[in-house]
Amino acid sequence: MNLQEFQKLAENIRSEIGAVVQGQDTLIDFLLVSLFARGHCLLEGPPGTAKTLLARCLSKVTSLDFGRVQFTPDLMPGDVLGVNLFNFQTNEFRLTRGPVFTDILLADEINRAPPKTQSALLQAMNEREVTIDGTSHPLGGEFFVIATQNPIEQHGTYPLPEAQLDRFLFKLIVDFPDRDAEISILSRNAGLPLEADSGRAQITQMMGREELQAGHDLVNSIRLDPTILTYIVDLVRATRSDAEILHGASTRAADAIAGAARARAALDGRDYAIPDDVQALLLPALRHRIVLGPTAEIEGRTADDVLGTIINRLDAPR
Repeated sequence: MNLQEFQKLAENIRSEIGAVVQGQDTLIDFLLVSLFARGHCLLEGPPGTAKTLLARCLSKVTSLDFGRVQFTPDLMPGDVLGVNLFNFQTNEFRLTRGPVFTDILLADEINRAPPKTQSALLQAMNEREVTIDGTSHPLGGEFFVIATQNPIEQHGTYPLPEAQLDRFLFKLIVDFPDRDAEISILSRNAGLPLEADSGRAQITQMMGREELQAGHDLVNSIRLDPTILTYIVDLVRATRSDAEILHGASTRAADAIAGAARARAALDGRDYAIPDDVQALLLPALRHRIVLGPTAEIEGRTADDVLGTIINRLDAPR
């Protein structure tokens, strides 16, 4: 697969998903970057903004296996990973695999589960394997977590710790679609039976596992110019000395941005990254990796506001 074929494939995937999940084109773009950069995504937004539908559509268009876990306060790690159960007929323990053994895992309302259960995903997200009773089980190179959380409900929730937030490549803010998109969604559904599947049945598979692996190989072949690497490092280091930021981003964050820049360049049909790639990725890649100081919070500044100021302050390479 060459760059032109890869770009065309990405355009077809965007179009296929966009026909069902309308008004979320930017969100779809970031999900594709994350998929080919081998990252994970955290979606934050109010209920009813197609977060679950988006994950299902992505799995269907890519022919990947899909699993969903509804996180609740009583969910245990074994409910996610699986457990070894004793088989009395064979007199041996047998692994009953949990929903984490899939390709695309939707961790729905992840902040409703207690920290012990949240941490069960740490090894899976970072190493793409899980350890159950001392035995490691690989999850496969395509393992991709899409987690959601509802920002408007705080009762009965457990905020994700910084260590787990750092495992997500992007934190994407999901907002309501614009007025025209909402009218289009309702018009489409008005012509369907009430029990219809909201258009998911219309999705056509555009990519198999071989194409996905070829896309990963193509992204791996993209190399970053030293000026781009220096620009990424300078931006990340600026978060550590900014007066409005209490805790800045880590070296892992800089490496994640570099990998995402390679994926974004390939998806745009380029074999090189440009400063615009870095600037476009900085906010979703760092907004969950920094902790604002009291000055910024008193003034009502958000992480995006502070990061935007840093981008404007540092000169991009020419």
